[in-house]
Amino acid sequence: MKDKKNQQPVNTPVLTDMFSRTISYLRLSLTDRCNLKCMYCVTEDEKNGCLVKLGQEELLTYEELLRVVRVAVEMGITKLRLTGGEPLVRHNIMHFISNLASVQGIDDIRITTNGVLLEKYAQRLFAAGVTKINISLDTLKPERFTEITGVDCFNRVWKGIETALAIGFSPVKLNMVVMRDINDDELPAFAELSREMPLQVRFIEFMPIGTSTRWNQNTYMSSDEIMERFRTLGELIPMEKQQADGPARVFKLGADAVGSLGFISPISHHFCDRCNRLRLTSEGRLRSCLLHDEETDLKSVLRAGCSDADIRETLLTAIRNKPKGHQMAERLKEDGGDCHGRMSRIGG
Repeated sequence: MKDKKNQQPVNTPVLTDMFSRTISYLRLSLTDRCNLKCMYCVTEDEKNGCLVKLGQEELLTYEELLRVVRVAVEMGITKLRLTGGEPLVRHNIMHFISNLASVQGIDDIRITTNGVLLEKYAQRLFAAGVTKINISLDTLKPERFTEITGVDCFNRVWKGIETALAIGFSPVKLNMVVMRDINDDELPAFAELSREMPLQVRFIEFMPIGTSTRWNQNTYMSSDEIMERFRTLGELIPMEKQQADGPARVFKLGADAVGSLGFISPISHHFCDRCNRLRLTSEGRLRSCLLHDEETDLKSVLRAGCSDADIRETLLTAIRNKPKGHQMAERLKEDGGDCHGRMSRIGG
């Protein structure tokens, strides 16, 4: 890792949990607000406007977030991902990202977006040093996009994807949440994108998150079943794992494919044994496992006049509480249980 000012090597500490996993990745949910209402994220009550969003004072301020990041980086965090809700809807987001990029010790800042505002912000994001981007896209059909997201803006999202590729973001990943009888008929079309475009098209198992989740056994498709759908399209050639791949198993659809396919299996083939991440929710709570409800309240610590040592200890507490695994598959078989956090606040 290089110091941004003098380009000299920086000695980075190694942060480990109780199971000897290195924790180097912090995901920041900047807001629970979003400009879409996706069917797997938003309940019927939320669609009807019955859900109260967090007030501005309930979100961590940018100054608080930067302070947490600086302490976390000193402890060994080197990679950040900005999520939401939709992170690009938060006011003055580019000023925050520019300040974030100036923090010494950060190797990698990434963003996950629904793409609606990407054309507007892509050039500024790239200039600030955000060069890796994930874009949520669950259909290639404009009318179905409206049905799934509640908003008629497929063309804006696609323009944002084209803009990101033209500017030079790499990798550009498309995240498709696969749902049986909703969008699984489009699996071949998504796979074919990877033949001609430098995209990593990622197929994500539908996860049971939320107190009113629409997840059910009939809608869920395992990655094994998804991969089997592609056998008739061509050879799935395993690719050597890259750091940017995260938990995805990555393949090329034929040797001549420009892009790649990624399969993320949090339920059927969970990757808990190599999980390196910690999440800070938009409510200011530290969550050490996406599919485990235990959280550590960092916001209260920050607003009680804490020292950096207090922040450090709160981060360590969350990491010590990181479970060995989520056992979600077993829980679903036994009682249909889910995790009760709200995806828009956890940040995925």
